[in-house]
Amino acid sequence: MTHEKVLVLIAVIGAASYFQTITGFGLSMIVMGATSGFSLAPLASIATLLSLVTLANSATALPGKLHHIDWRAVGAATLGVLPSVVVGVMVLDYLSASASGMLQLLLGAVVLYGGLSAALRPVPLAQRSGNRSFFVSGVFGGLLSGMFGVSGPPLIFQFYRQPLKLIEIRCALILLFTVTSLVRVMFSAWEGELPASICIEAALAAPVVMLMTLAARHYPPPLSSLAMRRLAFGVLMIIGASLVLCAMKELLV
Repeated sequence: MTHEKVLVLIAVIGAASYFQTITGFGLSMIVMGATSGFSLAPLASIATLLSLVTLANSATALPGKLHHIDWRAVGAATLGVLPSVVVGVMVLDYLSASASGMLQLLLGAVVLYGGLSAALRPVPLAQRSGNRSFFVSGVFGGLLSGMFGVSGPPLIFQFYRQPLKLIEIRCALILLFTVTSLVRVMFSAWEGELPASICIEAALAAPVVMLMTLAARHYPPPLSSLAMRRLAFGVLMIIGASLVLCAMKELLV
């Protein structure tokens, strides 16, 4: 990348880090979208870079907040995520291009419908869901991550529907995405696919990520719990719509 593109990329990562800190998600989606839209860099290298900067975001966002985490829920979701990521990659390898496109179209429609229905009724559930429900959301999140690189929607929907405080939801999601990022970084290093250029870019972005994360911790936007839930479900709708549009584009070509 040119120096100008690196600066733009770091600025986008900083803004996305602020958003992720106040909602618990969004860093990967925002950066991937901007990278694709402005042709900043190959998506494969950006995915590795995001895994590294996610660690910097969580290292700044979570200290002093770990007591807010529902460890049983996070543990159950993690048990679902980790093996299903591998399954998702294997399933994608066996599917034809048309079958993969149809599946992505169906998943996008489900995510869009789920986000829309939840946005219209953003009031949380009366009781916390059982741990099995968190495990299932982790399984579907892992499958989406392995097949399409989008692990967030099932986990976001699951946690934002719970009668939990927003800080509990944010910390749980940040921790879950940190676990998947750490696994990806370790796997990339094991495979020898962690080039020095990506590490340098991550080192340059890390101070910006940490500063924006601190800003989000101390100066969050003045939004109510209901507004934050609507924002989360609105972003889910955007993710679902993007999956549908990408699938339709591939099927029609």
